[in-house]
Amino acid sequence: MRPGLQNGGRGVFGGQPTFTLRNRLGRALFQVVWLLLARWTPPPMRRWRIAILRAFGAKADWSAQVYGSARIWHPALLELGAEAVVGPGVVIYCMDRITLGRRAVVSQGAHLCTGTHDIDSVDFELVTRPITIGDHAWICAEAFVGPGVAVGEGAVLGARGISFSPLAPWTVYSGNPAVPRRRRYQDVNGARAWAREP
Repeated sequence: MRPGLQNGGRGVFGGQPTFTLRNRLGRALFQVVWLLLARWTPPPMRRWRIAILRAFGAKADWSAQVYGSARIWHPALLELGAEAVVGPGVVIYCMDRITLGRRAVVSQGAHLCTGTHDIDSVDFELVTRPITIGDHAWICAEAFVGPGVAVGEGAVLGARGISFSPLAPWTVYSGNPAVPRRRRYQDVNGARAWAREP
């Protein structure tokens, strides 16, 4: 089985479920709990939502913020650093691990997707690869980050941008496919300065 392939190579057309019964039941339970206990909660109840995510296996710092309208596929594969933000309506499709670093922000309507399929296989096997969003990085509104993408520290993916390739640290990207536009500035003692070199 090639790296990243799931379900023992059986694929969509292999006649068997991709994930174990335990996995599927756990995810279903989480969706019910999130709907009943978290989805309706106002933004200030962030610690309550973090507690629910942690109860289902997420590695989430207590200072992180996940909005109730976010859609998380499997919290046990989610890791949130200090002050990381998952905005309203964000889709966290974590069939593989998704990690947000310290003060990383994923804005409203963005989509992080770790799963795809082996299009050259007759069985169309599921393929998963982890996504890493570095410290201080920003995934802007309605952007899409595909399987296996590493977003460097301080990188920005502009609104509705789409990336299937790594994003260099402290660089601003936009478009489909996303291309680098410029280096990112930082405020240093009230003055704008170029962000440090990667």
